[in-house]
Amino acid sequence: MTERGEGQLRRSSARLQIGRSALSWQGSALQVDIDEWTAPWPQRLRGRLTLQPQAPPGQAFELDAAGEHVWQPIAPLARVAVDMQAPALRWQGEAYIDHNRGSRPLAHDFQSWQWSRERTPGGEAARIVYDAQARNGSACGLHLHLGATGQLTALPMPPPIALPPTAWRIPRHGHQQGNAHPALLATLESGPFYARSLLQQPGGGVAMHESLSLDRFDSGWVQALLPFRMPRRGGGVLGVAASAEPRRR
Repeated sequence: MTERGEGQLRRSSARLQIGRSALSWQGSALQVDIDEWTAPWPQRLRGRLTLQPQAPPGQAFELDAAGEHVWQPIAPLARVAVDMQAPALRWQGEAYIDHNRGSRPLAHDFQSWQWSRERTPGGEAARIVYDAQARNGSACGLHLHLGATGQLTALPMPPPIALPPTAWRIPRHGHQQGNAHPALLATLESGPFYARSLLQQPGGGVAMHESLSLDRFDSGWVQALLPFRMPRRGGGVLGVAASAEPRRR
């Protein structure tokens, strides 16, 4: 989660390097080489992830009427091979890649969002719900079905269903399927403004879910805590920004 100055950025059409870490396309696979130190307790983090998309990239979606914020599911269906030297971990499993970009800070235009992605029980498709609340009071809702060929189909947004809040009192909600409700299985990550969870879906699948409170993120006490988990290294534009921006997936 280290932020680095623009002098440590190198970019081409097939490779993005930030400091000693890099992402590069190797044929159809995305290779992620990690060489970092953890925070707040300094430990080595070094290894490689190889992500193999199983369907063509999905289309990009504008999240607001002005087109200031864009989200794209690059690989809603993918596999990953993890080969870490520090810590020593090796495994393979299911993966997902998406991307947010914008010309304004997220906290300027959004209050919160709830997001989830599940692979359908048969494994041949994925379902994504992106439920954002804008500061102007409007709601941005995307409910998408991705088939094995990469085709995205927009579906009506299902009704929200409240889930237990996090230990930091961040609200969570899933979405109804038919007359059935999702259930919270586990909280994988919980912080002052962000949580990642596993949900048991009504259709039998398991969804990765995230909750983000940008009101909480924008508060002074959270901004004061961020450098301990998201240190900044080096000069340049990124190194002198007045306030942090939450990670766009």
